[in-house]
Amino acid sequence: MAKRGGAVHVTTHRRHYVGKDGVARDYETHLLRRSWRENGKVRNETVANLSHLPAELIEVIRACLAGQAFIPADQAATITRSLPHGHVAAVWAQARALGLPGLLGPPGRARDLAMGLIIARVLAPGSKLATISWWADTTLGVDLDLAGASTDEVYAAMDWLLGRQDAIEKQLARRHLAADANPARMALFDLSSSWMEGSHCPLARRGYSRDGKKNRTQIEYGLLTDPAGRPVAIRVFPGNTADPTAFIVEAVTLVRDTFKLTEMVMVGDRGMITTARITAIRHTNTDPATRADLGWITALRAPAIKTLAAEGGPLQPTLFDEHNLAEISHPDYPGERLIACRNPFLATERARKREDLLTATETALAPTQRAVAEGRLAGADTIGLRVGKLLNKYRMAKHFDLTITDTTVVITRKTSQIAAEAALDGIYVLRTPTPAETLTPASIVQAYKNLAHVERDFRSIKATDLDLRPIYHRLEDRVRAHVLIVMLAAYLTWHLRATLAPLTYTDEHPPTPADPVAPAHRSPAADRKASRHTDDHDQPVRSFPALLKHLATLTRNDLRYGTDHTTPLVPTLAEPTPTQRHTFALLNAPIPLTINGK
Repeated sequence: MAKRGGAVHVTTHRRHYVGKDGVARDYETHLLRRSWRENGKVRNETVANLSHLPAELIEVIRACLAGQAFIPADQAATITRSLPHGHVAAVWAQARALGLPGLLGPPGRARDLAMGLIIARVLAPGSKLATISWWADTTLGVDLDLAGASTDEVYAAMDWLLGRQDAIEKQLARRHLAADANPARMALFDLSSSWMEGSHCPLARRGYSRDGKKNRTQIEYGLLTDPAGRPVAIRVFPGNTADPTAFIVEAVTLVRDTFKLTEMVMVGDRGMITTARITAIRHTNTDPATRADLGWITALRAPAIKTLAAEGGPLQPTLFDEHNLAEISHPDYPGERLIACRNPFLATERARKREDLLTATETALAPTQRAVAEGRLAGADTIGLRVGKLLNKYRMAKHFDLTITDTTVVITRKTSQIAAEAALDGIYVLRTPTPAETLTPASIVQAYKNLAHVERDFRSIKATDLDLRPIYHRLEDRVRAHVLIVMLAAYLTWHLRATLAPLTYTDEHPPTPADPVAPAHRSPAADRKASRHTDDHDQPVRSFPALLKHLATLTRNDLRYGTDHTTPLVPTLAEPTPTQRHTFALLNAPIPLTINGK
């Protein structure tokens, strides 16, 4: 056959056929054909039948004959580097929404480093050296030019941030404590501690350890929040500072003098706002030099409650026949309202725990009693030493009577005393000078229970999210700067948890209990999320830390096309998952290719 010229192309022919058996069949034929013109007419000839080739190969042949160029897959594009991006982009988006960069101060190297320290504390808490290494392994370090930062630069940024602490906290107070944002004019304050490493920090002292580290020096820090638990300010104290001292020296002074808020109700626990501190607040309110209208909500200690419950006192069991709270008064608290509450669930739990401890104490003493009865242990002094070691093992010595001789030991329960204590199980009394037209009894109870928000912040700061402890800095100002960074990270985390609640196990709409004294309960929607591990749209939900880890799987990849190493790199995001897309939708922000620090 004569050799002919002409373009070669792939044609596809489809036929529909119904067989005798009534079954419809479709046939597809792929032909490699050549076309040419002869005597004014278009002629075609079949060069090859491609029908038996794989479909993807047929499409490659079709595209190649149409003029498209192909290169080997391993030469098409090279991923030169892949960095985690989604988690830092999400935290940065939340920080921008809160105006956090502007809150820290004017743009510059120090602010970028401070933002990097705060975001790193949210996502990967660690030492400053570990943070510098972490920056280099995320897009945050590349985009804010933090990769390769020196320790001297980091410490200089910490010093810069500490110098701006008052200005930052004043702005937070205007946002969250001023009357417009906080109509109830309440602020919560509590104290916690964390242990120190090393022995040269002037703040490191031995004191009451809330971490159970009795053999370590520590620092203490007081956290001021709004009623919802948003961190507003934090102050660091030597590790042996008493709660009441921290309250009056810093919390009251901070609110009144630094934030210029003269009409506030300070909420603190019974160890924080004592009678002596209330006297000091009253003096502050009446002193012409410091005139203010600061109120308080706190709780009475057990001896004061026992006085109120004495015969003829205002605190009697009949108060709680119909309701679990009642307002009473007493001459020892002039100008104050006393809100008596009884939590039946707490009463049941305390009764159970007391009985368990009494039984455990008797069980521990039983071998000693047998030894005395059998004559293997004798002598009043010897018996007394043995019993003394065991009697208060569970702090129940106050509930037992002892009679010890050289040959006998008799241990009996103080039943009347135990019954008197049991009568007050679950009862607590709140005190406040706030008038009834400002706060109802139920509102006072809820305000005091809001201290649980501060405890949640401390858990976030110390353990679950931000790992403030242990602290390695030895300079006093560096310790204060470290704690400030953690507080700002806690502020950022608080808002992240609230914004991303639909994607986590967080209860988005916790029900308001009809009885303010009763324990809080989760909503049915939150229980469904917890049991099914999905939301109402069958999308997976995660814990907050797991969500941040999932966001980190959204990477930014630097691609180079072709084999020329001088070709510019093209940053490209991986395909986001539905959860990652939903995250940025909740943040009301697009998924950014880069983080803009300006």
